[in-house]
Amino acid sequence: MKFPMRLENSKEPYEPGQGPRVVIVGGGFGGLHAARELARVGCRVVIADKNPYTTFQPLLYQVATGGLNPGDVTYRLRSFAARLPGVRFRLTAVTGIDTGNRQVQCAEGGPIDYDYVILAQGVGANFFGIEGAKEHAHTIYTRSSSVAARDFILSNLESLDTHPKKNFDVIIVGGGPTGVEMAGTLAEMKSVGIPAIFPDVSIDRVHVTLVEMGEHLLAPFHPKLRHYTRRQLQRRGVDVRTTTAIAEVRDDSVLLKDGSTLPSDMVIWAAGVGAHKDVIDWGFELGRGGRIVTGPDLRVHGQDRVFAVGDGAIIDENPLPQLAQPAMQEGEFAARQILNLEAGRPTEKFEYRDKGTMATIGRNAAVVQLALDGHKLDFTGFPAWISWVALHLYFLLGGRNRIQSMINLGVRYLTFSKEGSGIIGDLVDENDRHTTGDKQAVGD
Repeated sequence: MKFPMRLENSKEPYEPGQGPRVVIVGGGFGGLHAARELARVGCRVVIADKNPYTTFQPLLYQVATGGLNPGDVTYRLRSFAARLPGVRFRLTAVTGIDTGNRQVQCAEGGPIDYDYVILAQGVGANFFGIEGAKEHAHTIYTRSSSVAARDFILSNLESLDTHPKKNFDVIIVGGGPTGVEMAGTLAEMKSVGIPAIFPDVSIDRVHVTLVEMGEHLLAPFHPKLRHYTRRQLQRRGVDVRTTTAIAEVRDDSVLLKDGSTLPSDMVIWAAGVGAHKDVIDWGFELGRGGRIVTGPDLRVHGQDRVFAVGDGAIIDENPLPQLAQPAMQEGEFAARQILNLEAGRPTEKFEYRDKGTMATIGRNAAVVQLALDGHKLDFTGFPAWISWVALHLYFLLGGRNRIQSMINLGVRYLTFSKEGSGIIGDLVDENDRHTTGDKQAVGD
């Protein structure tokens, strides 16, 4: 989706550095798509993010399971900004938005003046107030938490060889794409990788359980795709438990609401996302999950120069799924609305174009559900899996990342029977075995 290159009240687009000053909070899908479009017409753009890189979150589970390196799914925000005229990057945590003085308050470097703001701060894990979940569960929503999960998995696998009576019980909470992808990959590591890498370890000592509170896995998908997913996971040895709610996460077990317990050496939380705590202090109206509430034109309620897009925002009349596609489309749309306001035109109503969704289950198994001209097309198996791989490689930023990821995934695919559990990382100290290492913050 591209917006006009000319404004109604001018013959040419802005000269570089002459357009309105736009501050984008967050360097994720929504923020970067907005920055590209604003740069095309000469706006002055500052991307503010706590991290020096953007993260391709859909592939973080591959980092957690050793399939990709952290650098394969991250890209320097300074390099991204340097490629676009009029775009700069500020490494800082955003502490507030001063709408009266039109300034973005920053933890480092002083405030940033703005004519417009696009809030694309993203979200973090949502533990839904479940006791012990934040303290004992791992997440894979950020680079740092995925690396911590990888090292924790490696440490537990290695300990199986030196502690013959030890088991490794992994419980994955959440039956969405992230949970399904983690469960499938870990199950394949158990059944294929362990016999190759750990010949003295029985695969019966590793247990992978996927717990979902709802009735189905991958709830937004067509029923036949949900059934396919469940069958594939069970075929790989995953203990799939739907309509199962968690009451408490403990150091060595999970307490279910029916009163039973499941032993656990590791809990991976993939049950949903919620707003960063910092956002509460910004003073905007918050909706479900702490998301900033906007009108149909993506302007924050009560604001005429502040937009909110992506997972951390919610349209009051049309809540959308917290996925990459809505964030990308909203980022581009917000950029177009800024140009409308600058040209004296009214803003428009955002209309989301659902292009479909997909999830991978494991080697040669995935589900794809596409929306083409109002018709839905779905398929499974190897065609779906190769489509998933191709699309994710396409959306990675940077040629090096695409090539490196393609090589790493290709080698893993061809040598999986010998290298399926070949994770390379750091061993976790025995005293730290049940700490999550999660460092989520605004902009992650």
